[in-house]
Amino acid sequence: MSTSESRRTGPRIYNLFPLLAGTFPHWKEHLERARGMEFDWVFINPFHKSGYSGSLYSIADYYEFDPRLIESAAQPPESQFRQMLDTAQGLGLSVIMDLVINHTAFDSTLLEQHPSWYKRGRDGQPVHPSAREDNRVITWGDLFEIDNSKDHDGLWNYWTALAKHYAGMGIRGFRCDAAYKLPSELWRTLIASVKRARPDAIFLAESLGCPFAETVRLAGCGFDFIFNSSKWWDFVAPWCLEQYRQTSTLVPSISFPESHDTNRLADDLQGDREAVKMRYAFAALFSTGVMMPIGFEYGFSRRLNVVETRPEDWEKPKWDISDYIKRVNRLKASRRVFNAEGPIEAVTVDNPRIFAFVKWSLDRRERALVIINKDARQQQSFRLQSLGQVLGGAARVEDLSPEGSLQHSTDFQNAFVKPSGFHVVWLEAS
Repeated sequence: MSTSESRRTGPRIYNLFPLLAGTFPHWKEHLERARGMEFDWVFINPFHKSGYSGSLYSIADYYEFDPRLIESAAQPPESQFRQMLDTAQGLGLSVIMDLVINHTAFDSTLLEQHPSWYKRGRDGQPVHPSAREDNRVITWGDLFEIDNSKDHDGLWNYWTALAKHYAGMGIRGFRCDAAYKLPSELWRTLIASVKRARPDAIFLAESLGCPFAETVRLAGCGFDFIFNSSKWWDFVAPWCLEQYRQTSTLVPSISFPESHDTNRLADDLQGDREAVKMRYAFAALFSTGVMMPIGFEYGFSRRLNVVETRPEDWEKPKWDISDYIKRVNRLKASRRVFNAEGPIEAVTVDNPRIFAFVKWSLDRRERALVIINKDARQQQSFRLQSLGQVLGGAARVEDLSPEGSLQHSTDFQNAFVKPSGFHVVWLEAS
């Protein structure tokens, strides 16, 4: 049984973006806020010494810390990092780090120490990684690509030792950047080695945008979780539920309403607080895990930048939905059905602006009916009779909506959902 299958609850992850949070000694208030919202994991983007470009993902030295995160007048850098980990653990938070091993900064110490580890072009020079996006090719000139198909004993042992080093310091999770670009056997070797030393460690494969065959491949490499694409779903197109059905039997997934790689949702939705809340609730209950970046709770609109973001970019809150997020996270943790990739079935109702689905627990003992008003402007209604087949036959039925029970007419014939409303009805099998 995998680590994720044996866990009672799926991970509720707060993404603490280092450049916005500032130096390690100042992270305590952010960690406390994350725990106050009932998150139990914290994901930290790269905190290592960066190269010339200053990008968090352009790593020059994996064993040194980014000077921007160090309080110069405080303890030595490693002591500051360890103290941060101790603070998180004391709050009941487990920490996930970014494991970026498909490329390094072009001025990385590894290039000088191990030049054979890098992919080379026809001219013999190291290759810059690139990717196709919107019919154009993006090349990262500040990076050189690692050739992980070579030197299994040297290179693979280096990566394994790196992960075990941070696991030994107290890191309990690893988000593996662009995991699909690395060989399966490397992941099997690394994950198995780390888990022998730390059986409670979890590995999350960053696989967004890769072909489905690559997701299947990663599922067989020992990963505990992948990230799904539900953030971009319009609740109409069939692709999201189809992808869920394809991957749910292979590996659990994690949803997110926004990430450090996307625009802020509050900006995309033009400051619609209720729509932002609805998208978080959907992300939290749709899949096994959920992740949310720092500032989401305050409606921040400025996109996080892996080079330029600074603590001074902390915005004046548009709102504070921390209490709502706390209620949703508590709801997620309270029922097994929300902590596994159980079957999901769309439910047809008589109003196309209402989307409803039923999610089952893996043992079919629990199910939850989720009702969403896709209309951000107007209240919508639908006939409750259309849900009679879903609601019937349950031993117990409980309205668990995070913000007010589902409203209905006095004759119990019609239900009403406010703009961007989100409701949850939990059912236990008879």
